[in-house]
Amino acid sequence: MRREAMIGAAILMVTMLLLTLGCGPQATPAARAPAGEIPIGAIMDTTGPTSDVGKDYASGIQDAIRWINDHGGVNGKRIRLILNDYGYRIPEAITLYKRYRDIDKVIAVLGWGTGDTSALAPTVAKDQIPFISASYSGELTDPSKTPYNFFAASDYTTNARAALLAWYEEIWLKDERFKAEREAGKKPRIMMFYSFPTPYSSAPIKGLKEFAQMLGFEIGPDQDVPLTALDAKSQVLAAKEFNPHVIWHGNTTQSVVTAIRDAKALGLQADHLVNNWGYDENLIKLLGPQAEGVIGIAVSAFYGENVPGMDAVVEAAQKYNPALKERLIRTVQAWANVKLLVEALKKADAAGQLNGPGIKAAIESFQNLDVGLGVPPLTYTPDDHRPTSMVRIYIVRNGKFELLKLVDLKEKFADQWPKWKGY
Repeated sequence: MRREAMIGAAILMVTMLLLTLGCGPQATPAARAPAGEIPIGAIMDTTGPTSDVGKDYASGIQDAIRWINDHGGVNGKRIRLILNDYGYRIPEAITLYKRYRDIDKVIAVLGWGTGDTSALAPTVAKDQIPFISASYSGELTDPSKTPYNFFAASDYTTNARAALLAWYEEIWLKDERFKAEREAGKKPRIMMFYSFPTPYSSAPIKGLKEFAQMLGFEIGPDQDVPLTALDAKSQVLAAKEFNPHVIWHGNTTQSVVTAIRDAKALGLQADHLVNNWGYDENLIKLLGPQAEGVIGIAVSAFYGENVPGMDAVVEAAQKYNPALKERLIRTVQAWANVKLLVEALKKADAAGQLNGPGIKAAIESFQNLDVGLGVPPLTYTPDDHRPTSMVRIYIVRNGKFELLKLVDLKEKFADQWPKWKGY
C-alpha cells in the first residue's frame, strides 16, 4: 500500500508539472469565464531591458483594472487580473501564457513585447484567446496571419512613416539650415539606430526604408545599439562618416537618451526621430537642454494632459499607487489597451459570448471607438487590425512636447495604404 501511495503521489506530481509547462490537457477553445468573474492574464516586463518603460506600463494596467472593478466592472462582473513579470525573456512569456491558459483559464491576455507576442501569435490563434499587447508591430495587424492579436494604437511602421514624413515636410522642406542643399538638388540623408536582434526595434525598419526611398532619401548603414546601451560613441562615430541629416531611433527611452547624448557630445549635426517607446517624459528629464528639437511619436496623450478620460487615470494612480510619484505616458498607453479590452468584454458579455471568439468579434465590430486619452478613434475589421492611420508627431521646444504635425497616412497615401498592412 505504501509503495502504491508513493507511486500515486509521483504520478500526481508529474501531472501537475506537465500541466504547468503546458504539456497537459489543453484549455478548450472558447472557454467561458466563471460566473461573476473574468480572469485576464498579463505578461509584463518590470525587470528586463525594456523595464525603463515597462514598469510604468504595468502600473497602468493594474490601476486601470482596479478602477474598472471599483466602478461596476464588466456589466457587474469583476476582472481577476493575474499579472507577472517575464523579464523580456520569450521562454518565460511562453511558460506564463501556458499557465494562464491551462490553470488560470483566462479568456484574454494583456501582453508586452514584440518577440514574445509574435512567438505566441500562432498559439493564441489556435487557442482562440485574444491577445492585446503593448507591441504595436505591423506584422500583428494582418488577421489572415494573426487573427487574435490587437492593440489600441497606430502600428510601429505607420508611426515611423508618419514621423519621417513630418520631418521631411516640416523640417527638410522649410528649415533654413537645409536651404543651400535643397537648392543644390541634394537628397536628405537618414540612418537608423536600433537593436538589431530585438524584434521590437527592428519591426518597422523594412517599411521605413521603403518609405524613405519613396521620398527620395539616401540611406546610410544601420547602427546596432543595444537596448541596455550606456555608450553609443562607436555608433555615432560611424554615423559621422555618412553625415546624416536625420537619425531614426528604434529603442526604448534609456538607450535613445544614450545615443542622442553621445551624438551631441561628439558633434554629430543631425536631427533625431524617435519611435513611441523611446519618446516620453523621461527623455526630457534625462537629456535636459539636449532634448531640444528631438522629434517623436505619441500614440496617446502624455500623462496628466487635459484630455477626456485623463481624470480617471490620474485619480487612480494617486489612489492605488501613491508611492510612484512620477508617471509617464506609458500609464496612459496601458489604460488605452485596457479600455479597448473592457469595451469588448462588455459587448461580448451582453451578447452572451463572453469568450475568445466573442471578444474577437466585438473588437472587429468597433468603428471609430472612442477610448479618450488622446487616442485617435479606433476601427477594426475582420480583414484589417490596423486601428488607425492617424499619428501625432511631436517636437521638444522649450523643454516641453509640442505638436509638430498630425499625419493621416491613409488619407495621404490612399493607394499605398492597403499594401502596407502586415509589416
